Amino acid sequence: MKDFTVGKEAKLILQFSVPLVLGNIFQNLYNIIDSIIVGRYIGKEALGAVGASFPIIFALISLVIGVGSGASTVISQYFGAKKIDEVKRTIDTIFIFFLGSSILITILGIVFSEHIFILMGLPEDIMPEAISYLNIYLLGMFFFFGFSGLSSILRGLGDSKTPLYFMMIATINNIILDLLFVIVFKWGIQGAAFATILSEGGAFLTAVIYLNKKHPIIKLSFRKYLFDRDIFKSCIRIGLPTGFQQSFVAFGMMAIMSIVNGFGTNAVAAYSAAMRIDSFVKLPAITFSSALSAFVGQNLGAFEERRAKTGLKATLLFSTIYCIIASLLIILFGKHIMSLFTTDPDVIKIGQDYLLIVSSFYLLFSVMFSFTGFLRGAGATLIPMIATFTALYIVRIPVAIFISGLIGVNGIWWAEPMGTFIGMLILLVYYRSGKWKGKVVVRKRDEEM
Repeated sequence: MKDFTVGKEAKLILQFSVPLVLGNIFQNLYNIIDSIIVGRYIGKEALGAVGASFPIIFALISLVIGVGSGASTVISQYFGAKKIDEVKRTIDTIFIFFLGSSILITILGIVFSEHIFILMGLPEDIMPEAISYLNIYLLGMFFFFGFSGLSSILRGLGDSKTPLYFMMIATINNIILDLLFVIVFKWGIQGAAFATILSEGGAFLTAVIYLNKKHPIIKLSFRKYLFDRDIFKSCIRIGLPTGFQQSFVAFGMMAIMSIVNGFGTNAVAAYSAAMRIDSFVKLPAITFSSALSAFVGQNLGAFEERRAKTGLKATLLFSTIYCIIASLLIILFGKHIMSLFTTDPDVIKIGQDYLLIVSSFYLLFSVMFSFTGFLRGAGATLIPMIATFTALYIVRIPVAIFISGLIGVNGIWWAEPMGTFIGMLILLVYYRSGKWKGKVVVRKRDEEM
């Protein structure tokens, strides 16, 4: 556990962010390994199937994960105020919510998976493998939510190292199982899906056993969970806008995927690989945002507004330096990275174009996420939701449809930085207005007593 209310702000955020960055890298590394093995040993159709499944998975989990982020903010504010009983009740409450949600999402996803792919206009040669991969992946939702819940709780308590250790175990296991199931046993795309859920399940169960024995606050037992309605309302109030924001992103990704589907299998396969690379490279900027949320939550819970603002400045600096370096590397080596996923020259060329266009504007992305992280930590999550909705549905999707009709598939890629710029402006204006003040859960609850 880490107390962010004392010590050098920039150093605290950097120390907290590094394990988070590594954890997220490992979490996404096994998705990348899946795609590389699938693309290399099964084919571009299977590569497209994995990529087409991702927006649907994201859409199914986004609302729940948003509420989980709200719980992380509540935990960080209570921990900053030294209210440990409330921290424990929040942990119990969010795990009950995650358990019920995982069951519901698994059932809904499996029942409607084929209909969703048809609605998205997925090419017929990709459809059977996409349905098979998605349905198997959904069987592991309980493990996914369980581990995600543990990670959110530990981040709220200022602990970013413990999730890293278990994610490293999951990644190593996934790589081994991928190689075994796909290359040795030749189970095809189903093998890649089974490798993922078995790895996630192992990481979650190992983490539960370890934390029950070693952690001073987290004790997980299904027989002793207590659901606190008031705390859940706080999690919903803070997390639901973030959940809607994530849902907007997810459904926006499905809409973008539908536009890409209209350009055929090569475009779908290229987008699937390039999107994995793009998401992977953006991770540190996103992680700095998550670290800032925990930092801001604790400091505003302790009424240290100055420290919270200093943390924002440090995060902007770290993100800017990283994104400049990342942009240069992707521009220089994008073609070589794409060739890891496939040997098809048409697929490589389309993916290279995507990476060249999108990576040139990573700086805009990092600024937008820094302000998002600050506002989430403050409990002011409505405006980030509005910014995301505007960037996606008013700018990016309409622009993608219009420009791709004029210049082809590259028009879809150019729409992304345009939307990001508008979203960044909305967040910047709101932050400077100061209207995010007074959103802290601890202050409100104390005033009501």
